[in-house]
Amino acid sequence: MNLKGKCVLVGVTGGIAVYKVCALVSSLRKQGAEVCVAMTENATKFVSPLTFETLSANRVVVETFDENRKWEVEHVSLAKKANVCVIAPCTADFAGKMANGIADDFLSTTVMACKCPIILAPAMNVNMLASPAYQANEKTLRERGVIIVHGGKGFLACGDEGAGRMAEPNVIEEKIIDTLFPRKDLLGKTVLITAGGTIEPIDPVRYIGNNSSGKMGVALATASADRGARVLLVCGRITADASDKRFERVDVTTTEDMYEAVMQRLNEADVIIKSAAPCDFRPKKVADNKIKSSSPLTLELEKTEDIASAVGKAKGNKKLVVFAAETQNTIANATAKLFAKNADLVVANDVTKEGAGFGVDTNIVTLIDKNGKTVLPKMTKRELADVILDRITQ
Repeated sequence: MNLKGKCVLVGVTGGIAVYKVCALVSSLRKQGAEVCVAMTENATKFVSPLTFETLSANRVVVETFDENRKWEVEHVSLAKKANVCVIAPCTADFAGKMANGIADDFLSTTVMACKCPIILAPAMNVNMLASPAYQANEKTLRERGVIIVHGGKGFLACGDEGAGRMAEPNVIEEKIIDTLFPRKDLLGKTVLITAGGTIEPIDPVRYIGNNSSGKMGVALATASADRGARVLLVCGRITADASDKRFERVDVTTTEDMYEAVMQRLNEADVIIKSAAPCDFRPKKVADNKIKSSSPLTLELEKTEDIASAVGKAKGNKKLVVFAAETQNTIANATAKLFAKNADLVVANDVTKEGAGFGVDTNIVTLIDKNGKTVLPKMTKRELADVILDRITQ
């Protein structure tokens, strides 16, 4: 991708991941972009401004009242000049400043003046990332249109294991390119996506359910909206953030509810992606009152509605993508599902693998269609969403 004529403002805040941003700045330069770097004072403790000046071929600004500044109000002029602004790594402190309108140094004042798209690549301790304060700040920023690019789980500099790593430079660069040159290959199309798990009540207190978080479905919805689609998102029980106002969201509880919601909207859709994990069975009889633990309990189950099969029979020329979450014989079971459901594409994943399945931000899948299979490496669910949409649009 030729980025000639584009100005990328890279804001660097204080974290050990600063060293990775050197590769990002270098790569952007190689692709022809003008790269301007602004650093917080804490960021300079990890990598010197001289390093970024050498890589960007531009002066790096740290101080608001820089004695060597040009005559113009520099934070305003830089904000006007930038076509996209990326903060990498983005600390919890800086995200909090942005969310609460605090501008007390050169970088924060510049970002506040930006009218261009803003991308954040958070990097922090796993417990900081999960804290209510940070999560509230991130939600606020998302609602304002700020783009968040998370990394995967792994070993952190503090010694903890978990989420909080900064996204890799190539992932951030891809997001910059997608932001500068958005694909609109789904403009005018409607994508119907199911996400999360359904629950089937046993009594007013208990139910049958599963561990689906809805993260894959929300990633697909986000990618579809980014590419210009109208998105119908049918949500079961989810923990993923599906508050994007671009989604036409329908909340359901049981598999029957999801079936009805999908079939009622099927005629509106050009593409149907069944990424939800609906319960396959439900109790034949639901108790009117809570079943006491002292009482013997035997559940007689019956099959729930097969949503994918119903869509496959009625879809006509529409495209149908289904997911096959397996624990054994993954490829064989997924291939059988492709033909049984009359699907165009099956996304098969072994949920027993580390970094795949429910509740994590990454996935490891094989794409299967009538022409064969494509084995994909481990990637974020947001990256996978674009790969799936690429295959469908082809």
